[in-house]
Amino acid sequence: MTTSLSNLPFNLELNSLKRWTVEEYRRMSELGILNPDEHTELIVGQILIMAAKGTPHVIALQLLTHVLDSQLDLNTSIRTQDPIQLDGFSEPEPDLVIVRGQILDYIEHHPYADDILLVVEVADSTLDRDCEVKDKLYARSGIFEYWVVDLQKRQLNIFRNPTPNGYTDRLILAEPNQFSPLAFPNLTVTLTEILPPVA
Repeated sequence: MTTSLSNLPFNLELNSLKRWTVEEYRRMSELGILNPDEHTELIVGQILIMAAKGTPHVIALQLLTHVLDSQLDLNTSIRTQDPIQLDGFSEPEPDLVIVRGQILDYIEHHPYADDILLVVEVADSTLDRDCEVKDKLYARSGIFEYWVVDLQKRQLNIFRNPTPNGYTDRLILAEPNQFSPLAFPNLTVTLTEILPPVA
């Protein structure tokens, strides 16, 4: 039932593959058809197994969450590794999302693209997927800013200005650069403070 991204012809010409809807995907989970021990997400109608998260990934996500949460106002919420629904065929689970509103605003549905102010993926072994597949998915959905934290190179990829064909702007920052999300120009993040210390 699940498949690896490396086996997919991800030029979005998926006519030869069964495209699962979000509704079907959720139903399979409810019925126990999907292995509960495998962390999956639905991308363009395909069920993908997510990579296991190592210690650096976990630490970077915790550091980033702490830095952002300490500076955000009460009109926004941070969600970590939770689903977002982009359309009828995609329900990814980004590492971090900043959404409008409060936790209880999403009792009846996962956040939609219009609810999202920033999406962040932390990449250790998933850099290609995050920068060459998910970037297009988020851009087509109108997510106006997307970050990929590259743990191996200790860099941040910032994607902005979405179009139906992808983001038109990509900026790669190295330490010790500071940066701010477009939606929060007064919020400042230093790359070094969201990366695990060098051994």
